[in-house]
Amino acid sequence: MGAAALAALVSSLPATADEALDKLKAQGFARIAIANEPPFTAVKPDGTVSGAAPDVARAVFKKLGVNDVVASISEYGAMIPGLQAGRHDVVTAGLFMKPERCAAVAYSEPILCDAEAFLVKKGNPKGFKSYADIAKDAKATIGAPGGGTEERLALQAGVPRERVIVVPDGQSGLKMLQDGRIDTYSLPVLSINDLVKKANDPNLDVVAPVAGAPVYCDGAAFRKSDTALRDEFDKVLAEMKKSGEFAKIIEPYGFSAQAAMSTTRDKLCAAK
Repeated sequence: MGAAALAALVSSLPATADEALDKLKAQGFARIAIANEPPFTAVKPDGTVSGAAPDVARAVFKKLGVNDVVASISEYGAMIPGLQAGRHDVVTAGLFMKPERCAAVAYSEPILCDAEAFLVKKGNPKGFKSYADIAKDAKATIGAPGGGTEERLALQAGVPRERVIVVPDGQSGLKMLQDGRIDTYSLPVLSINDLVKKANDPNLDVVAPVAGAPVYCDGAAFRKSDTALRDEFDKVLAEMKKSGEFAKIIEPYGFSAQAAMSTTRDKLCAAK
């Protein structure tokens, strides 16, 4: 085997936890992918990264000897490809676990759990309670994050592709609904509630939870070659859950620590 081929083989082998951690320690931070979707993730005006998922990741990595996290904003559909291409070290973005994602990345144990919601005009004039209701209305349009769970649920319910409008961020979805360019905007309950609170618009209503939509949990997503690093992350996460530190981080954002502790990665990754 030539030197180049040997080097390629070595670089493709799974890293040990020590090797992966040493790399991040030398780097001084972990590069995380986020969606800027409060309360899951957020970027403050001064550029500071916050939100429940980055705050948990920052706390875990600090205990592992990595002092901080540096975020880049990404659409959900681009997060896993970006992780696999080495542009991120981990995804901490409310990227809910489902079998196809579990096959592509190494998830941590559950961190944030939530249900789905619709943002609609006051009084819910079209009476939407489920994604199927939108499919049945031949003219109804729904906004959703590109590559996200809500886009998939709408398509699976039978909403035609042309009536599922990809929206880059929460503020854009809110504005499109207010302007009448979409009939509803779908995000997790906590994200929708955060948008409504900030908008302070009496002409909006929230439908939650969406009928027939499952409850999801996310986890920190690592490359498959970094499973050993994921395992070290999980050990610290488990200690934080047991000590109560985990609850102190996520519950001020509105998330339930008990919900995350009541299920497992294996169960969520096996769910249909």
